Amino acid sequence: MNSHQAESGKWTTTQSKSDVHVEDEEIIQAGLGSEDVKHHEHEVSGTGTWKHAAFHVATTIATPAAYAPLPFAIASLGWPLGVSSLVAATLATWYSSLLIASLWRWNGKKHVTYRLLAESIFGFWGYYSIAFFQQVASIGNNVAVQIAAGSSLKAIYKHYDPHGTLTLQHFIIFFGVFELFLSQLPDIHSLRWVNGLCTLSTIGFAGTTIGVTIYNGRKIDRETISYSLQGSSSAKRFAAFNALGTIAFSFGDAMLPEIQNTVREPAVKNMQKGVSAAYSVIVSTYWQLAIIGFWAFGSQVQPYIVASLTVPKWTIVMANIFAVVQISGCYQIYCRPTYGYFEERLVSDTSNSSASMFRNRLVRLTFTSVYIVVITLVASAMPFFVDFVSICGAIGFTPLDFVFPVLAFLKAGKMPRNRLLCISMRILNIAIAAWFSVVAVLGCVGAIRFVVDDVKTYKFFHDM
Repeated sequence: MNSHQAESGKWTTTQSKSDVHVEDEEIIQAGLGSEDVKHHEHEVSGTGTWKHAAFHVATTIATPAAYAPLPFAIASLGWPLGVSSLVAATLATWYSSLLIASLWRWNGKKHVTYRLLAESIFGFWGYYSIAFFQQVASIGNNVAVQIAAGSSLKAIYKHYDPHGTLTLQHFIIFFGVFELFLSQLPDIHSLRWVNGLCTLSTIGFAGTTIGVTIYNGRKIDRETISYSLQGSSSAKRFAAFNALGTIAFSFGDAMLPEIQNTVREPAVKNMQKGVSAAYSVIVSTYWQLAIIGFWAFGSQVQPYIVASLTVPKWTIVMANIFAVVQISGCYQIYCRPTYGYFEERLVSDTSNSSASMFRNRLVRLTFTSVYIVVITLVASAMPFFVDFVSICGAIGFTPLDFVFPVLAFLKAGKMPRNRLLCISMRILNIAIAAWFSVVAVLGCVGAIRFVVDDVKTYKFFHDM
């Protein structure tokens, strides 16, 4: 695309029509939606603040579905390895997120999607590799969080009607219908207030769950709690592999460039500030809940920590409400790459005519309905929460959030001029890429083992 000049965020008359067309395609790919493309001559740069970026990042990473299984992951690894893995994953993803933000205009051109950023650095294979991993992360995440949301809704229902006949599958479907409604919002930026509420719900869920976990832990006879690894040597090994995938999932954010595209200039500074603010929320919630959850229940902790809580009932209901609210925003962030893919190919007429707008909205309703029906069907048929968490973390998020950012930074040649700092960063980046590549393989092996075992144990559409 040719370079262009802008005044007050508006396109100048020196830009060619072909440039506008290419920019339109990039906007659609970024998940901004065809409804916004018709305004390209008035608005190109993002308008969000660093606070909006923090809301989006916190919503995509710090979900109940992400940190609720962390006590179970630590239980599968044991105290030393579990806590060290949690701390290492936190620091590695915070560092890699800052690297991705710094590559926003690494070659002078704005890269509005993860795929376009990868293509600019690694070429054809970079684009399609990221597209594959992003879709795995997007679909896997939404299956996992829809199971979690259904479980929370069922728990609320059972509190008020213990003998009710509705199953987990009913609540998974109810949540899917609600997400179909939210899917009609045109872009990520239009979700900013939803994600602001979701960030508050993240804090609410974490605070409530941590408090109730401590309360339950004190009620339990501490002499009955065991912190030793459970099962045979083979079972312990595969459980540890699965836990590595779970921890990778917990820090997954496959949408950083798409989020950065919604942020106003200076985009790099605002995005890095937003990422750091989001990680302050993540550290204050993840670490406490993971460690306190394992302390309270030991090796008997459930994969979804809320399921381990017993009293007081009203606080458990509150935690589940917070969980559902937060997950509703996370789901939307992760379905946007898929929506952008379909809009890019199915929405061609972006004029202001009523007929065009009606057609585009009908097309959007159609492909969003198909997407959510598929996700809902998979979640209902195989409601194995921790299995999808681990697979998604190993195959989707580990390449996107641990491996690619450090390799891309090296390839782009953005290293500092200071020789000592340059060598240190190069060694650190290579070490992160190598170790987390191993984690991806091990996590995938462990997750597949768990899926095979669960399929043997449970029938499809089992009411968990």
